[in-house]
Amino acid sequence: MAGNLDEDVQKLRQSLNGLPQPQVEPPFIVVSGLPGTGKSFFCRKLAERLSFLILASDTSRKILFASPQYKESENKRLFSACHVLIEELLQKGIPVIFDATNLVEHHREYLYRAAERAKAKLILVWVEAPTEVVRQRLLAREKTAMPQDDSEAGWEVYNKMKPRSENFSRNHLVVDTSQDITTAIDKIVRTTKR
Repeated sequence: MAGNLDEDVQKLRQSLNGLPQPQVEPPFIVVSGLPGTGKSFFCRKLAERLSFLILASDTSRKILFASPQYKESENKRLFSACHVLIEELLQKGIPVIFDATNLVEHHREYLYRAAERAKAKLILVWVEAPTEVVRQRLLAREKTAMPQDDSEAGWEVYNKMKPRSENFSRNHLVVDTSQDITTAIDKIVRTTKR
């Protein structure tokens, strides 16, 4: 399981294709939430409106690990590599959307500091949906593989992660994906252009 951070970052870097145009004070959108709440769907909808690189932890995990085990050591390697790559991209002015559960404030703090160091415009989004909606989505995911969905988290994983979810210490937008998300996306688009 032990991996070299530079090699991991290099693997992730090589998987990127077609970076958006660099910007001064690039927007950095951190999208957090429990499995099945619609984070990846929300990120894709947002990227239809804005030129962003979406860095998704589920996709990155599959790049680094042939058969993911979701162990603590694997998570540490994955997020260490993602964090280094995010900061590298932001330093170059590349707008980034980070799609990951990001449930623990201590882990999000690294992202806050990276945004400050890169003079990026940090936008925090918490994605949620009613429990029953999430349950239906995750049960459907277990039955049918969705081509645009790299997550393997099911209902059991959701229930295991839910108690570990911590509140943000900073201002953030809350988006319920069981409702119309257009208003939230419009608000983010306006914020990035300010």
